[in-house]
Amino acid sequence: MEYPKFSVLMSLYIKEKKEYFDECMRSMLRQTVLPNEIVIVFDGPISKELNDCVRHYIQLYPNWIKIIKNEKNKGLGLALADGVPECTYELIARMDTDDIARSDRFEKQLQMFADNPDLDICGSHIIEFEGDISNVLSKRDVPLTHDEIAKYQKQRSAFNHMTVMYKKDTVLKAGNYEHCPLMEDDMLWIRMLQAGAKCANIDDYLVYARTGYAMIERRGGFSYYKKYKNGRKKILDTGYISKWDYYKTVFVQFIVSLIPKKIRLILFTNLLR
Repeated sequence: MEYPKFSVLMSLYIKEKKEYFDECMRSMLRQTVLPNEIVIVFDGPISKELNDCVRHYIQLYPNWIKIIKNEKNKGLGLALADGVPECTYELIARMDTDDIARSDRFEKQLQMFADNPDLDICGSHIIEFEGDISNVLSKRDVPLTHDEIAKYQKQRSAFNHMTVMYKKDTVLKAGNYEHCPLMEDDMLWIRMLQAGAKCANIDDYLVYARTGYAMIERRGGFSYYKKYKNGRKKILDTGYISKWDYYKTVFVQFIVSLIPKKIRLILFTNLLR
């Protein structure tokens, strides 16, 4: 079957490890249906190692990679907002630069769009690993149908951000990404749902997402809680969630943010997935 052309969108920043980015790029090259372009937004200056790695792939595939450079670090939401309009094709697949896509990821998503012409966004479950993909820590399943997604989104993100493929026009009509630390993706999903976007997730694990103590550390402490609370307040202001949804989720996050890291790891890998 001949599938439509599509772009992959990534945001790369200075703290990314060169070996993680390299693994991510190699997973792009192993796809059963290759992307037609990869758009990489440099979210501020990047390290020499990362820059050399990017240049390596540009030399190998000169017409495949498009680079957008931001002079200063803007944060994920605004970096992706810069990238979406620069994507050449209507279908855009998101990918995080430290994760690994299963070889048939794009083929399965393209088939989903082919089978459902009205679909606007499609994601999947993820396998969370540390170090090597054989070291599985947990899995994060997401709701599958549009109605389930719309309901689940009131409490937590109904998509795994690094797995989604969406239509460029629908994203732009919903207002594109915005600056909302920790919840750039949630804000976009909600505005897309409010604009009438049709949603689905594939009942499969199409991306290996890197996690572990480093990720857990980033999700703790009072500063993290304040960002979470501010993000949920912005979501409350959209009218999509009730005050009960807001207070319930903020209370749970307050507890999770302040408990010891080891207990938080157990919660994330067993109860909160």
